[in-house]
Amino acid sequence: MTDQTRKSYESPASWRTRRALAAAAALLLAGLAAAPVATAAEQTQHGTRRGDLVSVTPVADRDAGQVRKFVTDRGVAADPVRYGVRAYRLTYRTVDPYGKPTTATGLLTLPKGGAHRLDLVSDTHPTMVKRSYAPSASEDYGRIPSYLNASAGRAVAAPDYLGLGEGPGLHPYMDTRSGVTASVDMLRAARTAAQRLGRPLTGDVYATGFSQGGQVAMALGNALEHGVDGRFRLKALAPIGGPYDLEGQEMPALFDGRVNDTSGVLYISYWLVAQNRLHPIYKDPAEVFRAPYASRVEGLYDGNHEEDDVIKALAPTVKDLLTPASQERLRHPSGGLLEAMRAADHTCDWKPDVPVRLYAGAGDTDVPIGNARSCARTLAGQGTRVRVVDQGAVDHVGSFDVSAPQVVRFFDGVRARG
Repeated sequence: MTDQTRKSYESPASWRTRRALAAAAALLLAGLAAAPVATAAEQTQHGTRRGDLVSVTPVADRDAGQVRKFVTDRGVAADPVRYGVRAYRLTYRTVDPYGKPTTATGLLTLPKGGAHRLDLVSDTHPTMVKRSYAPSASEDYGRIPSYLNASAGRAVAAPDYLGLGEGPGLHPYMDTRSGVTASVDMLRAARTAAQRLGRPLTGDVYATGFSQGGQVAMALGNALEHGVDGRFRLKALAPIGGPYDLEGQEMPALFDGRVNDTSGVLYISYWLVAQNRLHPIYKDPAEVFRAPYASRVEGLYDGNHEEDDVIKALAPTVKDLLTPASQERLRHPSGGLLEAMRAADHTCDWKPDVPVRLYAGAGDTDVPIGNARSCARTLAGQGTRVRVVDQGAVDHVGSFDVSAPQVVRFFDGVRARG
């Protein structure tokens, strides 16, 4: 990997990619738990079932010393590391946002040691513009959670999501429902692959994720607790820096200075382009984006562009990128725009019966800590009080760097208590 590639992926802009999005709970919670399971007929369309394993490809084999170096070279503490790891790219059956059969890829990481039967961690990744940066495709920053958790003695299933990695089509950015279906089906594929690889799973699942993945982790936890697949039992939930309140926190933060300009431009343009494929937001990009950006913005999000190149091709600020009318619509959403927001929001509007911690940073200008506090208030309203772990004056990536090892230790503690 070149220094330029690493710089592009590991820059704060890379991981921040996620915040100009929106909110919905009733739509999500009403259909989410049932949607991933669907019916027996839907599961057997074209003779296949969701979560069926298509292929297993080895992609990494690292001893404990190499794992420690990989993690510490990227500024993350390696104290949870006890074992080496082996990692595999899984290709599996799932469904697209319209419920049609498709395939997706993800990373399964197993410890080289520890118990024979393994608990499973679901790790959902942050915003990624280029498909080749997905966990199964690139041994880079996105593999830190997989390597940390696996080296501590658990299996890790990290979905690439739809349209990233080697999955076909375009990525439906911040479409919570398909993020959950791809994650659930990755758990199913991981169960099959682990069995074949001689490391069967216990069925206990610990869910985490960063940024966009933090929001997906909350929704996945809801689906697991509501019986999306009886073979899996949610044991703990520990998302990091998630945009849980797009309508109430993230979207207003685009305009009041809490989200930095570079991240704001990236998030809002990515979100509008992706969500317009699912909801009626605009018929012509010029209705939303100023010239000359309207003519190029959709082509930038084809999954093949470097994030830095996307940023250079767009305006320096959200106000310079969007038309005055679209800025006003984002401040006071209605119609398809509000529908898109509400299809992704309120992932905290349920009552977890497992230990939950929300990790965030007060200095985060990609996903302001208000998102975590809003989530905590919503959970409290459902009868579950959770701790918000404020990592202090760190930026978005910094909140992950500090939190990732803490999440592993949190999971260790939950397991020790039974």
